[in-house]
Amino acid sequence: MELQILGPVEARRDGKRVALSGTKVNTVLATLLLARGRVVSDARLSYLLWGWNPPATMNAQIYTYVSRLRMQLGDGISIVRQQPGYAMHTGDAAIDFVEFERLARLGREALELGHHEEADGFLRGALELWRGPALSNVTEFLTDAELPQLEEARAAATENRIEADLALGRHQQIVPELTGLVSRFPVRERMRAQLMTALYRCGRQADALTTYHDGRKALAEELGVDPGEALAATYQRVLTGELEGAGEAVRVAVRAPAVHSAPPAMLPPDIADFTGREAELAELRRLLPAAEGARSWHARRFLITGMAGSGKTALAVRAANDCLEQFPDGQLYVNLSHSDGSPRDPREVLVRLLRALGDSLAADVGETDLDELIRLYRTRTSRKRLLILLDNVVSELQLGPLLPGAPEPAVLITSRTALGPVGGVHTLVLSPLGPEEGLRMLCAAVDPARIAAEPAAAREIARFCAGLPLAVRIAGNRLAARPQWSLAQLATRLADPAGRLAELQARGLSVPQSLSLSLRQLRPERRELLHRLPEIGGGTRSFSAARVADELGLAEAVVERGLEGLVDHGLLVVWDDGEPGVPPTYELHELVGLFARARAAAELVMG
Repeated sequence: MELQILGPVEARRDGKRVALSGTKVNTVLATLLLARGRVVSDARLSYLLWGWNPPATMNAQIYTYVSRLRMQLGDGISIVRQQPGYAMHTGDAAIDFVEFERLARLGREALELGHHEEADGFLRGALELWRGPALSNVTEFLTDAELPQLEEARAAATENRIEADLALGRHQQIVPELTGLVSRFPVRERMRAQLMTALYRCGRQADALTTYHDGRKALAEELGVDPGEALAATYQRVLTGELEGAGEAVRVAVRAPAVHSAPPAMLPPDIADFTGREAELAELRRLLPAAEGARSWHARRFLITGMAGSGKTALAVRAANDCLEQFPDGQLYVNLSHSDGSPRDPREVLVRLLRALGDSLAADVGETDLDELIRLYRTRTSRKRLLILLDNVVSELQLGPLLPGAPEPAVLITSRTALGPVGGVHTLVLSPLGPEEGLRMLCAAVDPARIAAEPAAAREIARFCAGLPLAVRIAGNRLAARPQWSLAQLATRLADPAGRLAELQARGLSVPQSLSLSLRQLRPERRELLHRLPEIGGGTRSFSAARVADELGLAEAVVERGLEGLVDHGLLVVWDDGEPGVPPTYELHELVGLFARARAAAELVMG
């Protein structure tokens, strides 16, 4: 199977084109391919399909498009439902943009080693994979989100191939191509410097100087900046007749300048007894660092999401600390929520980050000019091997200004909310811990002798915490603070459902308070729906949208939108085995159910 996006989105089996049914299906296929096996949330799929105006039946339509893809692509390609969306596993299928990346990387490495013929072969092979404009038969929303990165990768590979051509003495052959490229990309300074080099070597010094002045004018008019170091150096060499070896000069000049100030180190303290999440931690350790010696065009942005108290921040901090050596330019951290759950202003956050990066201009700009702060931030983070941890993000609107414009910095994001579409973000959803994992976490926080003396009670405590790391940590803290307690005493106190949430509070940590922050972000009708869910089916915690609609006397489409909204806020889990005609099942976490029941009772008394 061949899967292609560098041109029209297509699938081919044994060289024959597989008939895909329309723009929307093409969009879903391309989105899942670009996610590289990671989960694409329903919210992101919805935006890439319909923008900000999805139909009321968007979840059903997404399910239909996925089902069609499963049938059309066959058994070799697996599309699985994973909260909060879908992931595609391509097996041994050939994917054109993955092969493009591989060849482009090999070409770049050969070029850096001075193996120009070899570099030329790799880079030409990479560029020949393009069959026209990428993603040409998908929605405009996907094109707007992903095409700029693909085109940037194509342009960078083209620049590298031209550099190899210049080193091989092919300046006369490439002048026409470079002239067209500079006309198409007037502010790409490296291409302009390459055209000046080729013209000079063809004996056209005046044309080379004219090319520089045209570029200087374009940069001033379009960007308000002067030519950079590489282009200015090429200009000086043309003037002085010292352009031999300019290919190397251009390559060195475009590298980032050395950082002379101490790199920022803003990460919060790691949890010494961090336990569990081995699979998720291994995944982040693998994906956070860039491939050795490579400069990927694809941004490394990772969203860790899950219900309140699921350990998102703890996992992010541990993963960041495990990868410190890969980020010599420092680590940035900011908590994007106030204590009441309200979002921090991006202006305030940007000023803080710029100051951490040693930018004295941040104080002069102040917190009024958001566009200027964003420009400064992206300039300061460009080509820096930074690790940026954006904790407790409330919405994608808050997140957008804080994302670097370059691919070198890695960004870890935590949010209890399934964020709307943000380009290039890969999602990692934290489910509740399993029984054994929860027990191991409790054992890490409590004297092993006490656990060994009462193993059954320890298991009961872990069971009552229902796999929620915050609850387990609170239980461990309470036992550590009361060495005179037996484990059985705490297990007995937790056994009563009516009082369990009151027991899960200690030393500034609180399960009900954490859940309350999620509740505040809900619209009133979704809050009311959550309050009524514990009564569905006589107290069962698993149900379909149809069952909820039937018991509450509401339209199924209305209920489904409400349930999906609760999923997006980390208050419900959705399970979908992908079988055609089988609706998804929603599950209410045990502690969320107790919380919803208590809040409903409190509102009834107050009302």
